[in-house]
Amino acid sequence: MQVLLRKSQQAQDLTCRVCGQGFRVYWERSSREEQIAMRAVLLKELERHHAGDRSSTAHPDAPFNVPDWQGSPQFSGAALLGGLSTIRRSAPPELDLKR
Repeated sequence: MQVLLRKSQQAQDLTCRVCGQGFRVYWERSSREEQIAMRAVLLKELERHHAGDRSSTAHPDAPFNVPDWQGSPQFSGAALLGGLSTIRRSAPPELDLKR
């Protein structure tokens, strides 16, 4: 299962045990059992960021995927299904249906 994490000061779904930085979590799948199992993996990944730096700057400022994904984070399955995609429309507004 793929998960997208984004730093957040307000709404936090997950908190790093090392520095206390909060994250919003965007799940590729919504199964509660899968999310619970993946939570331990996410916490380990956040700890791994802290090799040599115990501050919150050890975490990427941009959204990132766990496990790593080579494409743009906004186009990951987790981002698309979690509503975080920044895909922009390419059709001109004059093609919109008029009601």
